[in-house]
Amino acid sequence: MHKVVRPKMLYFGTPVVLISTLNPDGSPNLAPMSSAWWLGDTCQLGMSSRSRTVENLAREGECVLNLPSQTLVAAVDRLALLTGSDPVPPYKAAMGYRHEPRKFEAAGLTPVPADLVKPPRALECPVHLEARVREIRRIGGEDSHLAAIETQVVRVHIDEALMMPREGDYIDPQLWQPLIMSFCDFFGLGGTPLLPSRLARAWRPPVAAS
Repeated sequence: MHKVVRPKMLYFGTPVVLISTLNPDGSPNLAPMSSAWWLGDTCQLGMSSRSRTVENLAREGECVLNLPSQTLVAAVDRLALLTGSDPVPPYKAAMGYRHEPRKFEAAGLTPVPADLVKPPRALECPVHLEARVREIRRIGGEDSHLAAIETQVVRVHIDEALMMPREGDYIDPQLWQPLIMSFCDFFGLGGTPLLPSRLARAWRPPVAAS
């Protein structure tokens, strides 16, 4: 039997992406997200248009899409309730977010220069995708705060340990262990949560006893 429901979110499981962008003062911003999919050299991102990251993307037109492995789950979770926006938007403040201008340091990750774009790469992530913005458009109607961002990947950096020997530019899928987010919880390729997510607690507060 199937039941008709109205879930608060439709995050059925996609890889976590740490997006690095440049703030108005030129400092790096790093934000976790998981509404992303790829086709050819295009990566489509879905984010809140009210976020500092989308503001940076609209202004600068460049980013790096850093893909963490599941071993970096704690670093990603340290970013969960941080925002580059100052002041913190009321809706984020209500969920426990706080302003943090030094996101790389807060996560314990190392910024390193990219080749073709200005935002830095996150050294510890095994996959770095340098990208440029093609289009940003609002989705979901006039009252929506959601944005669809189409980016073009212009350079790919892969940890050599993930490459297939003697197979050219092929990544070994048995070695790549992406960090997956499903309904705001962190998973590896197995079915057991890797770490209780602070973001999940923010989006799903405990239900009061009746």
